[in-house]
Formats: sequence, C-alpha cells, structure tokens
Amino acid sequence: MHLFSPSSSSPTSKATLTLFSPSQNPNNNSKFYFKIHTKTRTTIPCSSKESPPVLDPKPLSLESSRTNEPNSQESNIVIESKRDSLEGMLVVRRPEMEVAGEDSAESSGKESDDDNTKSVAVIDVGLEEFAKKMSVFEPERVGSSGSSPQEKPLNVNLDLALYKAKVLARRLKYKEAEEILQKCTSYWPEDGRPYVALGKILGKQSKTAAARAVYEKGCQATQGENPYIWQCWAVLENKMGNMRRARELFDAATVADKRHVAAWHGWAILELKQGNVKKARQLLAKGLKFCGGNEYVYQTLALLEAKANRYEQAQYLFRQATKCNPKSCASWLAWAQLEMQKENNLVARKLFEKAVQASPKNRFAWHVWGVFESNIGNIEKARKLLTIGHALNPRDAVLLQSLALLEYKHSTANLARVLFRKASELDPRHQPVWIAWGWMEWKEGNIPTARELYQKALSIDSTTESAARCLQAWGVLEQRAGNLSAARRLFRSSLNINSQSYVTWMTWAKLEDDQGNNVRAEEIRNLYFQQRTEVVDDVSWVTGFLDILDPAVDSIKKLLNMDQDPYKKAQEALRNISRGEEKGGDDSSAGNSSSNNIGNDKEGGGSSGLDLDSFIKERLSLDATKLDVNLETSAASPAPWRGKSPRSIWKPVKSNRKNVAKF
Repeated sequence: MHLFSPSSSSPTSKATLTLFSPSQNPNNNSKFYFKIHTKTRTTIPCSSKESPPVLDPKPLSLESSRTNEPNSQESNIVIESKRDSLEGMLVVRRPEMEVAGEDSAESSGKESDDDNTKSVAVIDVGLEEFAKKMSVFEPERVGSSGSSPQEKPLNVNLDLALYKAKVLARRLKYKEAEEILQKCTSYWPEDGRPYVALGKILGKQSKTAAARAVYEKGCQATQGENPYIWQCWAVLENKMGNMRRARELFDAATVADKRHVAAWHGWAILELKQGNVKKARQLLAKGLKFCGGNEYVYQTLALLEAKANRYEQAQYLFRQATKCNPKSCASWLAWAQLEMQKENNLVARKLFEKAVQASPKNRFAWHVWGVFESNIGNIEKARKLLTIGHALNPRDAVLLQSLALLEYKHSTANLARVLFRKASELDPRHQPVWIAWGWMEWKEGNIPTARELYQKALSIDSTTESAARCLQAWGVLEQRAGNLSAARRLFRSSLNINSQSYVTWMTWAKLEDDQGNNVRAEEIRNLYFQQRTEVVDDVSWVTGFLDILDPAVDSIKKLLNMDQDPYKKAQEALRNISRGEEKGGDDSSAGNSSSNNIGNDKEGGGSSGLDLDSFIKERLSLDATKLDVNLETSAASPAPWRGKSPRSIWKPVKSNRKNVAKF
C-alpha cells in the first residue's frame, strides 16, 4: 500500500504530491504518514453562460517532483499531469444528470500510461457513473415546465372546485361550471361527485346524450362501485321515458350499495307512476330493511295509506317520518294535508305550525297554510300568512297567484290583476299563473282577454297537466259562449293529454246532454269507465309490514282500530304530536292539554297557541304591522304595460254568474 507524502516544493507552478511506502515512513510512532503541501493558486470563475460545473471524478494527474536527492525518483512513483490548462486544477463542480462522460473517459485513457494509473482510473470511472445516476436538487430546473410530471392537487381543491361549480350553476353559468368539473374528472377520476354534478348540469340544459355519456364514463372510472352515479343515471332515463333502462340502473345502484336509500325510494316512485303499487311497497320495505328508518320512505308509505283511505296507518307512518327527522318540513306538511281532508282543523293547524317552525322560510309551508285558512273562512289570517310567505320569498309566483285569487274573491278585481301581473313578470313560464288570470277575466266577462291569457299559457308548453286543465277551462268558456264545435275540440285535446280527468269527461258529456245528444253523452261516459286505470292495492300487506315497524301487539291493535269517534281521533292525534314536544312527560298530561285545546277550538276557528307575530319577529326579523303596507305599496303601483288608468281598461262587464260552470 502506498501513501502520499509531500516532497519539497517545486519552483514550478504545479502542485506536487509524493508517494511513500510504509517502510520509508520517517515517523516511527505513526503507522501511516503523509503530508500535503499546497500552493496558492488563482481560481478562474466559470461564466454563467457555460454549462453548469461538474465534479470531475477523473484521477488527479500526478507528476514526479524534482527533488534534490538523486535516488528519490527510483523509490517514488510520481505521476505528472500532462495538462497545464484549467481542467487539471482541483476544482469542485456540481454534478449533473445529463453529463456526457465521453471526453472524460478519453482524457483518462490518454493520461494513464502505466498499470497503476489504469487501476485507479477504473475505480474513478465507476464513481463517475454512480454520480450520473444520483438525483440532485437543481434549483434552476424545478420551476421549468416539462422537466417533471405534473403533480396531483390536494383533495381540498376538489371540494373547493365542486362548490365553485355549484355556485356557477345556480347563476346559470353552465359553461364555466362544466369546464371546472371536466378538470375535476381528469384530476380525480376515481371520485364520483364531479360526474354527478356534471351530469345534472347537462341534464338541466336538456343535453341528455352528453349527460348519459358522463354517467357512463363515471361508472367505468369508479368500476361500478358508486351508487350515486347509477341512481342519477336512472333518474335521467326515467325522465326520458326509458322505464326499462331506468329499472336496470336503479337495480345496479342497489347492487353497488344496498344501503343507498335514494335508489330504493326512486325506484319505488317509478313503480308507483307505472301503477305497480305492490312492487313499490316491496322496494320501500327493502329500503327500510337495509337503510333503517328514513323520512322519505315513511312519508311515501304514509301517502299510499292515505290514498287507500287507511287513516290510522297513514298517521302512524307520518309519525315515524317526523321522528326520523323532526326538521322535515315536507313530512309535517303532508301530514297536515291529511288532517285537512279529514276536517281535523285544529290538528292540521298544529301540524302547519310544526312545519313553519321546522323551516321558517319554506314557501310551501306558508302557501299551504294560507290556503287552508282561506278554505275554512279565516280570510285575514290567510292573507297574513300569504303575505309573510311573499315577504320571505319575493321571487315566488305561486304565493302571489294565491294571494291574487284571495283578493279577487274577498276584495277587488283590480288589485287581483296587479298581483297576477306581478306574478307573471316574476315567472313568465309558470302556466298556472296565466290560467288563473284567464279564469278571473272570464269570470269578469272579459272573454277576449281570457282567450289571450289561455293561449299564452298553452304557448309555454302544451303537453303538461297544467295544459290539460287550461284546455278544459277554455272549452267551458267556449261552451258558455256558444262555440260548441270549438268546445268539443278543446275537450278532446285536453283528454289527449290527460285521459284520466273525470271532470273533463263529465263536462263533455254534460255538453252533449244539454244539446239533446243523449246517446253521444252515454258513449262518452262509457269511454271514461273503459279507459280508466284502477290501482289495485293489497290491504293484507299493511298488517305484516306494520308488524316489522312496531312489534308491540297492543300498539298494532290500537293502530288498526278503525271504529273510533272523530272527536277522539283528534284528541289522539294531538296527543301524539305533543309527545315529541315534552321530553320526559307522560301521555296523560299531553292528552289533558290537547283536550283543553280542542275544547277551546273544536271547529278549528281559533288559535292553537303559536304567537305568529312574535315568531316572525324573533325568527325572521319581520314586523307584522308593516307587511300590509308593503303589499299595498306594491299593489298600488301601476303596471308598466298600462298606458291608461286601470278602470278605463279593466272595466268589468256584468256577467250572469249562474251560467258560469264550476270546474
């Protein structure tokens, strides 16, 4: 083994290193001896335009130093560098991945003249190759494009992008939302949310083919394991009328996740629309079995029971729905409408209060409650409820429509016209507004205006249920005006849209009876009974299903008791409602308080206990004393399309109310 030992400094400009063997070690106390003599040199900096400096791992060229001792050349192995340029200097350079080693290999081959130098060069060449493979942090290359593959953004960016796309879609900026969601599908192809959002946006624009392609791509990307994509795809096919395909997709959604309650419920609604009540019940039962209690499933089952006139069963199911979600405004409203049909006014009002408390700004709650109060004769309270709903939802046309009809019946036609006009400006494509406005003008005797309004309603869409009602009303108008051929055509067109309308069939038959065509009238009645579709329900299924919901035998017997007094039914209903209010209280105290309320308001004309003024002031920051003032101000302002005073244009024509048909 040879050790480097310094020799005397050479007068030349080269640094010299001398190798000593261990036997020639002048220091007896040390096993290894070496000494390095350095000489100061001037370093030439590299230009920034040149290639980055590289650590040159070639062996340092050494040369035998010229010493004063004559025999030193024999005992020392001296290697002298043949280069006098900068390349021979000991300069530390940064390694680079893309360094070509051809020049260094050639130079090392030329410089190595003997076997010892070649052996050292082989080791250093190996180190050079190793250095080439090492990844080195290079600041000037990190920001350059194309140098490294694009990194995947964080998952939080997906949530932000989905929210931004949702906001853009609400503002009807569909193009910008689609671009954001397309990027989300490229960055996060395994997440199903971008596909669902993009498919819904395309569906709103009636781009059904593109929406179907997005859902199909999403199912492939998620390997068919995302039930939300299957379910949204099924809803799309259902809207397009592809019932068979929709059933297959709903089935796929339940296979992907049997606990996906939306798939079970959506599939059941499809079967209900097709008249398959038994199949729908089975699907809803499976939804409860696999997903547990769900407010929408209970509510749909309760509506089925109410339609079959099984009042107690419907009550029980509504109670289960409100227990699952006490904040479900839809469940409270559906239950309240059931009580309205049974004329349990106090119970219905209590449920309306529950619905408003669950969702104070819900426009449906204020609207249905206002219509209920109007039907039972509480006109002032109905006007107040509809006005509150309009103040909370100033862009809703339905509230203004009902308020206009209320004002026409109990106030003036001019005020109703202003409200109808405002409602039509808020939503020009809302057909019921134009139909109700036309009906009012017909009642006032303005036949040409009523025809124009009916025609406006049909120009929006002539295939909907509202269009069928419009054609039937228009037919009655033409019948009273003496245009019998036009009335028959309008009745026939209405039945082409909705062949199950009992009112239209009987109105047409009445027309033929009035004209003396008794045979034709009987044919029309027979046609109605022949084409009528009857929904057959299985009554025996109810008992078995309720056994699953409530295994207590006493509760089932009490539930299935159909021979109860209506007064006691109202007491029981209020008692069941109050159970949810008083936690820890017994049923007897709730029953006593309920019976006291019924005693004070048996017919439903009084108050059930909710201070409406305080409620809207505390929860909604509305002043009840200023609602009428705001309404009068908006109603008193003339419509922009009027050039003259309302009285000169809307002068009512005296009409014979006895000849007006009720429909």
